[in-house]
Amino acid sequence: MLGRIKNHGWLAYTAMLACMLTGAAHAERNQQRPEVASEAGGHALVDVVFYPVEGAQHKVPQFRVETSWPSLPSTWLIGQVPGLAVDSQDNVWILHRPNSLSRLDLGLENGMGLCCEAAPHVLQISPQGKVLASWGGPEITPSIDGENQWPSTVHGLFVDGEDTIWLGGNGDGDHVVLNFSPKGEFIRQFGVRGKTAGNLSEEALGNPADIYHNTQTKKVFIADGYINKRITAYDSTDNGFEQLWGAYGKPPGGGTREGSFDQSQATANAANTSTKAENFGDIVHCVTQADDGRIYVCDRRNNRIQIFKANTDGQVVFLQDLIIEGDTGGLGTASDIAFSPDNKYMYVADMMNGRVWILWHDTYEVLGSFGRPGRYPGQFTWLHSVVVDSQGNLYTSEVNTGRRVQKFVLSGFQ
Repeated sequence: MLGRIKNHGWLAYTAMLACMLTGAAHAERNQQRPEVASEAGGHALVDVVFYPVEGAQHKVPQFRVETSWPSLPSTWLIGQVPGLAVDSQDNVWILHRPNSLSRLDLGLENGMGLCCEAAPHVLQISPQGKVLASWGGPEITPSIDGENQWPSTVHGLFVDGEDTIWLGGNGDGDHVVLNFSPKGEFIRQFGVRGKTAGNLSEEALGNPADIYHNTQTKKVFIADGYINKRITAYDSTDNGFEQLWGAYGKPPGGGTREGSFDQSQATANAANTSTKAENFGDIVHCVTQADDGRIYVCDRRNNRIQIFKANTDGQVVFLQDLIIEGDTGGLGTASDIAFSPDNKYMYVADMMNGRVWILWHDTYEVLGSFGRPGRYPGQFTWLHSVVVDSQGNLYTSEVNTGRRVQKFVLSGFQ
C-alpha cells in the first residue's frame, strides 16, 4: 500500500477491527484533564478529549494515548519535532531540531548540570518505544561549493516503500531535500542549499516543507512551501524534473516569501488568507498520496486541503477543495494527513485548534475529532505531524514549545 502507511500486518488489523466492532463502545469523553483509563503491557493508557459528530454515517475510531512512549536514553532530550514517519516494520522515525533546545536545557552537554544532552536529529523508534538507530547532522552530508548541505533547520520527514529516509529544511538557505539509507548513508538530493530561484524553477527549491516518494511509480513530490508556493515532481529513476503546479493545478503564483522564514512568521498575514484563494498560501505544508492515486496538499495558511490526481498522460489535475475549519486564524489548520491501514479513514492534523480530525476517506465526511490545545497527554501544542502504523495506531508530533511525540493506541470503534 502506498503512502505513509504500509499494507504489512493487514490481516492482523482486519482481525482486530472485527473484534473491536463487536465489543462494547467507549463512552464519550470530554474531560479537560484526562485520567488514566487502563494499562497495557505496563504502559499507562489515557483517554483523550473526543468530539463526536451527531448523525455520523460510519463507526468512528477511538484512541487512548500511551503516556510512557517513547523510552529515550536517560540523558537525551528532543526539541521541536517537525518530521514523523512509519517504516515497513512499524518502526517510527522522528526528525527533531537539536538547535531548538537552549543551553539551560542541555546542562550535561554544556558542563552546567547533571542532565541533559540533545538526541541526534533522526531517531528510529520501535513500536514498543525503544531507540533502534540514531544519526544526522553535517557529518553525513556532502558539501557543494564549500557549503555543507545539511539544513540549518530541519523540516519534514518521509520513509518510502524501500525504507529510505527523506527530509528537508525551512531555515535560512535550506532549499534542499536529502535522501538517506536507514543507516544514515547519503543517497541523493534535490535542490542546493543557499540557492533558490522562484516558483517556476525546475531545479532550485525554496524551503521545502514535505516530501512523498512513490516507489512504485518512481515519483517524488515535494511541498515546496515556505519560500515558494507550489508542488514539484521528479522522477526518482534519474532524478529528472517532471512537473510543477500551484493551487487548482495552475502555474504557481502569488510570489515568494521575502527573506528567510522563521517561526515568528508562522502567523504572519493569517488575516488575509482565504479558503478560496487563487494561489497557495505561504506555507504549503504537506504532500501525500493515497493508494488510489489521489494526491493531497496541505495549504495550511488557507485552511484547506487541495486534492489532485494525475490524468492519463501523467499531468496532475485538480479535483476539489477540502476545507478544514475555514474561519480559523493564527497558525492555520491543515498541517498533515494520514490514512488508516484499510484506507477508509483519513486523519488531518489541525495545528491551530490542537485537534486530529477523523474523516471518511471516500466522501470526506467529518466523523469526529479529538484533542485540544494543552500540555497534558492527548493535548497538543503546535500539532505538526500525524502518521499511522499498520495496526491503526496514530503518532503525532509537536513543534514550538510542544517538543514531543505522542502515541495514540487504537482502542475501538464507536
